[in-house]
Amino acid sequence: MAERRGEMLRAAVEQIEMRGVAAFRVSDVASALGVSNALVLYHFSTKEKLVAAAFAHAAEGDLAHLRKLLGRRTTALRRLRSAVRWYAPTGRAEGWRLWIEGWAVALREPALREVTRDLDRRWKAALTEVIAQGVAAGEFRCPDPAASALRLTALLDGLAVQLTSYDGAVPRTRAREWADEALARELGLDRKALKAPVQ
Repeated sequence: MAERRGEMLRAAVEQIEMRGVAAFRVSDVASALGVSNALVLYHFSTKEKLVAAAFAHAAEGDLAHLRKLLGRRTTALRRLRSAVRWYAPTGRAEGWRLWIEGWAVALREPALREVTRDLDRRWKAALTEVIAQGVAAGEFRCPDPAASALRLTALLDGLAVQLTSYDGAVPRTRAREWADEALARELGLDRKALKAPVQ
């Protein structure tokens, strides 16, 4: 049962990324898996619940990867650099189209709004914690780790919209430079401190 539900969630995420939420149908998931609409609705009861569950599934995947990056046994600076470079729209994070769709739909759908708000809250909390660890270890200075985490994520989210929605609006190399500059500024470091390769 849990395996079948997981298959449906993965298929729903793929279909939403491909079609967008507005054009997404329960039958898209059923067709992709070769099952009936009724079986999909047995697990999720409505399209809205399926969409919210698909976004929650995607969010958990992203958060698991973030925890892996931030849980490494290395300096706080290296962990932060890895996380920011992965999350930035110039990095290896996938699904920006999915999250931009999610933010738009969340304006009207309370269940999805809670999913996106929870992801945002947990992402910022994880960054805040690592920034605070770096400050405590004397690696860098940051008077307000929570505010720094908010500013960093706001910049990265905004760059994601630009790079995903408007092809060529911002060169990827420029966006990467801006992300590095912002991280260095928030940590009171020279940008050269971010130059070493990220493992």
